[in-house]
Amino acid sequence: MAFESLTNRLNKAFRDITGKGKLTEKNMNDMLREVRMSLLEADVNYKVVKDFIDHVKEKALGADVMSSLNPSQMVVKIVHDEIVELLGTSEASINFKSSGITTIMMVGLQGTGKTTASAKIANVLKKKKARKPLLVACDIVRPAAIEQLKTLGNSIDVEVYSEGADVPALTQAKNAMEYAKANGYDTVLFDTAGRLHIDEELMQELADIKEAVQPDDILLTVDAMTGQDIVTVAQSFNEQLAVTGLVLTKLDGDSRGGGILSVRAITNVPVKFVGQGEKVDDLDIFYPDRMADRILGMGDIMTFVEQAQEKMDMEEQAKAASKMMSGKFTLDDMLMQIRQMNKLGSLGGIMKMIPGMSQMAGQIDEAKAEGQMKKTEAIILSMTMEERENPDILRASRKSRIAKGSGTQVADINRLIKQFEQTRQMMKMMGNMGKNGKMPNMGALMGKKPKNNFGGFGRRR
Repeated sequence: MAFESLTNRLNKAFRDITGKGKLTEKNMNDMLREVRMSLLEADVNYKVVKDFIDHVKEKALGADVMSSLNPSQMVVKIVHDEIVELLGTSEASINFKSSGITTIMMVGLQGTGKTTASAKIANVLKKKKARKPLLVACDIVRPAAIEQLKTLGNSIDVEVYSEGADVPALTQAKNAMEYAKANGYDTVLFDTAGRLHIDEELMQELADIKEAVQPDDILLTVDAMTGQDIVTVAQSFNEQLAVTGLVLTKLDGDSRGGGILSVRAITNVPVKFVGQGEKVDDLDIFYPDRMADRILGMGDIMTFVEQAQEKMDMEEQAKAASKMMSGKFTLDDMLMQIRQMNKLGSLGGIMKMIPGMSQMAGQIDEAKAEGQMKKTEAIILSMTMEERENPDILRASRKSRIAKGSGTQVADINRLIKQFEQTRQMMKMMGNMGKNGKMPNMGALMGKKPKNNFGGFGRRR
C-alpha cells in the first residue's frame, strides 16, 4: 500500500519526541533527521525534502511551539500542514464550463491505466456531479483499447463513441463533438492513445486533438508505483500540452509514494483524482488534507463515510442495526452484512480510514481474512432459510450436510454458530442498556456466574 513505510517511519519519529516536557533544538533535530530519511527513502525529490524540512524546522522552533504544553502534537500539526501544502492545500476540481460542453482530454503513457481511468472519471462525474458524460475512443493504436472502453462504458451505463480503428483519431474527436451536441451530452472525455515512451508522433497527435476540441481539462494519468518517474513524465507532458491535472492510478500498489509528494511542488500541476483499485468504483476526487491524514496514520473518516453512503444500502443497514439491537439478528442478516462490507474493499483498506486503527491495518493477513469471509458466506448459503432463521435446530446430520455443501468442516460450522450467538447476545444486551440507561450484566455477557451479591445479584449457593 502506498505510503505504508513512510507512515510507519513518520510515526516513529513523532513517538521519539512524545512525552518530552520541552521541545529543544536537539530533540527537534533528531526528529527532523528521521523525517528527512523517511521522505528520501519514500523517493521524494531531494530539493522538495530540503525545502520541506526547512519550513517545518522554522515553524517548529517558533516561540509558540517551544513553550507549548504539548510540543509533539504541535509538531505533528506543522508536519501535517506542510504535507497538505505540498499536495495542493485544496481540492482541484474539473474546470466545468458554465454553459455548453465541457471537454476533457485523457493523456498518458501506455500501462498507466488511462483507459480505465477515463471510464472511472466518467462514473464519478455521473454519480457525484450529476453530469451526462460521453466517452470517446481515440486510442486506435493499442489493440483492444476500443473494446476495453466499450466494456467499461457498458458497466457504468455511459455511451462510448467510436468509428473503429480505421478512422483517424482526430477525425473521430471532431465527429464526437458534433454527436455530443446533437444528443445532449454536457461532458466529453477523450481517451487518447499512449506510447511506451514519449515521442514526437504521440505529441503531435495529442496537439492536433487539443487544437480541435479545445479541452477544458487535460488530465495526465501517472502510475503511483513509478516513483520519481512521475515527475519526469509530468514535466514532459506539461511542457508540450499544458496539463491541468493528474490522475494517480494504482495507489493501492506496493509503492513508496514519494513521486506523489514531489510532482505538484516541481510541476505545479495538481492531483485531481486517485485510483485505489481495479473496480470501476475504485477512483475518487483527490483531497490533499485527507491524503495528509492517511500519510500520518490519522485515518480518513470522511472518505470512509462517503464510500459507505455510496456503496452500502443504508436503508438495509438501518433495518439490520435495529434487528441486531433487539436480538432478532439472523444468519441471513449476517450474510447481508458481509456482502455490504465487501463493497467497501479490503479490511486493511477500511481500517486505514478509521482514526486510531491505521497502525493495526498492516498486521492483518488480508488473504486469510478474505478466505474466512468467503468460508462464512459459503456455510450460510448452504443452509436452508429455516436454518438461517433458527440455528438452534442444527443437529449433527444437518451440520454434516452443510459442511459437505460448503466444502468446510463441521468444526467450522460450530465455530460460526458460537460466534453468531455471542454477537447476538451482546447486541441484545447493548440494546437493553440503551433502553433503560443501565450497564449490562457483563458477567452474564461473558457467560459467567456472578461471584457476589453486588449490583443486585443474588448470593451464590
